[in-house]
Amino acid sequence: MGFGATAEAYERFRPGYPTELFDLVMRYAGRPVRTALEIGAGTGKATRLFAGRGVAVTATEPDAAMLAELNKTVPANVTTVRAAFEDLRPGETYGLVFAAAALHWTRPAGRWPRAAALLEPGGVFASFGGQVRPADPALEESVRAARAPYLENDEVPSPDGTAPDEEMQWPGTELQQSPLFRDVRQAVVERRLTMSAPDYVGYLSTVSAYLQLPRSRRERAYDAITRVLPGTVEIAADITVHLARRRSG
Repeated sequence: MGFGATAEAYERFRPGYPTELFDLVMRYAGRPVRTALEIGAGTGKATRLFAGRGVAVTATEPDAAMLAELNKTVPANVTTVRAAFEDLRPGETYGLVFAAAALHWTRPAGRWPRAAALLEPGGVFASFGGQVRPADPALEESVRAARAPYLENDEVPSPDGTAPDEEMQWPGTELQQSPLFRDVRQAVVERRLTMSAPDYVGYLSTVSAYLQLPRSRRERAYDAITRVLPGTVEIAADITVHLARRRSG
């Protein structure tokens, strides 16, 4: 599905990515990373993190509206390309290939050979993302109950069916099975934020589960959630990171 209709909301309400994430990826790389290719860059939340620290990023994004939003704030060391991951052809290789809350939109067939072909030998693949939810369990339950008549679940299901309580989550599970990658790791960057109630509902307006609802049902869900929210919402927004290294040879 496309997010173009909500590109401005996506840029306004989705949290950016912290320096700790960049540092984690660089420590794993263990060597200078000068070039990167980003899969599904959206409005450039992660693009700006890496480009702002000296990495030359080629940001790919299939949605024209998302790419237009990204181009409003693009640093000079970013090249933007309108293309889906599946449209990319082997050629130039990069020290890093990464996806920020976007990998689950790519097709499973050929995913890892395609990613490996874009990486230098020993180059790093990184995928990261996570839900934004109320930090208070009681408030989270109130939001769930308010949402329930309109939407049973707003989480992104694991693309390979990995249960939520499994130690290794997707895409680490697939990377472990791929002969093209090694040294697969999973890490979490813990993050707590504060949002106003309207901004939290604004964030929900960018979540695919809500976007797939009929408009009237979606608006009723937002109204029901708004009624149970305090004026300010403490948010848990942990980032789960998966890292792997392309095998040489």
